[in-house]
Amino acid sequence: MNGGGEGTAASAGPPPPLEWKFSQVFGERSVGEEVQEVDIISAIEFDKSGNHLATGDRGGRVVLFERTDTKDHGGSRRDLEKMDSSPVSRHPEFRYKTEFQSHEPEFDYLKSLEIEEKINKIRWCQTANGAIFLLSTNDKTIKFWKVQEKKIKKISEMNIDPSTTVGNNSVASSSISSSTKPNTANGVCLDRSYNNPSNDFSIPLGGISSLHLPVVKCHDTSLVARCRRVYAHAHDYHINSISNNSDGETFISADDLRINLWNLEISNQSFNIVDVKPTNMEDLTEVITSAEFHPTHCNTLAYSSSKGSIRLIDLRQSALCDTHSILFEEHEAPGSRSFFTEIIASISDIKFSKDGRYILSRDYMTLKLWDINKAAGPVSTFQVHEYLRPKLCDLYENDSIFDKFECCLSGDGLRVATGSYSNLFRVFGSMNGSTESTTLEASKNPMRRQNQPPPSRPSRSISSLTRVVRRGGENNQGADANGNSFDFTTKLLHMAWHPTENAIACAAANSLYMYYA
Repeated sequence: MNGGGEGTAASAGPPPPLEWKFSQVFGERSVGEEVQEVDIISAIEFDKSGNHLATGDRGGRVVLFERTDTKDHGGSRRDLEKMDSSPVSRHPEFRYKTEFQSHEPEFDYLKSLEIEEKINKIRWCQTANGAIFLLSTNDKTIKFWKVQEKKIKKISEMNIDPSTTVGNNSVASSSISSSTKPNTANGVCLDRSYNNPSNDFSIPLGGISSLHLPVVKCHDTSLVARCRRVYAHAHDYHINSISNNSDGETFISADDLRINLWNLEISNQSFNIVDVKPTNMEDLTEVITSAEFHPTHCNTLAYSSSKGSIRLIDLRQSALCDTHSILFEEHEAPGSRSFFTEIIASISDIKFSKDGRYILSRDYMTLKLWDINKAAGPVSTFQVHEYLRPKLCDLYENDSIFDKFECCLSGDGLRVATGSYSNLFRVFGSMNGSTESTTLEASKNPMRRQNQPPPSRPSRSISSLTRVVRRGGENNQGADANGNSFDFTTKLLHMAWHPTENAIACAAANSLYMYYA
């Protein structure tokens, strides 16, 4: 539900709710098909133009998709609308472009620690000379990739008449008598006239028609992904965020206790700009959960914590930004604290609005919209799956309470979205007075009722499997008093909103679903 407060647009009244429709699916599994752990999608990101989409998976692969509905007609959707007075029914359509192995499993021998290849985050960088650039990271290592079309060149023809060539060879070979032996000494031919039957090199008038240079033609193009730089050995803890700066030259990477600032051109050095590690680790009370640069101000960034607070920092204030400029946090109501209060308050993701005026945060139960000019509290609060509150004990027992759901905003700032269990995701109107609240399922029929049969297999999460065995096979499905179904083993953690249109990409296990409105 939409809480009180101001929205992200002028007070002209909230827009009508959108009608969402299924667009595409990539990698949908058939009924009964087992999903491999390495194929589960772990990151999604549109580029700034919205013409490219990237996904990363637990197997360390990055898959790129490109938009096709604008390329075929040589213009944008807006151009198509101008050309035709009738309403345009076209919507963003994508196709598979290429994929590459970004990360491999590693082993840290100094710490006896296995480093998974799973892609935690992907961020697009500025394009140049027809090539696209992006950053990808696993728990420890960030890589800078360049993907470019390379033309495959082949010598297609020699432009020599084959019949003439054969004829000349036969004449040359037959003009030398088999009985004629060249003058040789120690196997070396001393008779120059034998190797050069004719010393007449004069070119006839009009040139030699059968003699041309070889012709090289481009028969095809191939996409080549090349790792330009590797940014490693800068984090003692798992990297949870990377974010590009608007200056196009720097980016940040954040782990549980530190945020580092990098220059894209320098891979062997970074600057530690935030360090929340206490002198004594027993005094640790919160960790960094997400960090993002302001979309237009290159000196400003925000990071969230496990205590539910967001800190805005200014890089101009000091080299080490342990002191924040603004603190955003919501004070809990007296008497409402419980064992789960601090766990569900932890923010798993933050996103700036396109204009940088608002910050959207996702904790376990809610979405919150913050105005950076008003630190007193969120201007809007959206309940994502309040019906699960009575099930917090079960969620804690099967580790689901620690799931990290992402959030996203529309390009115009009028709506926000996030995922839930049973492969559901929710879209809310963020404007003041809006009552828009839509629940959809990641499937080819997103508006169908959520009465799903139980899956054939439990979650492939190691922790979940361990708890199921120990607890004697608990049931991870159920329904609340209103008939809302929930399945803890299927969850929609990752999603992204197209930067300029009402289109959403979301991941359900190994499948990428696309919707438009």
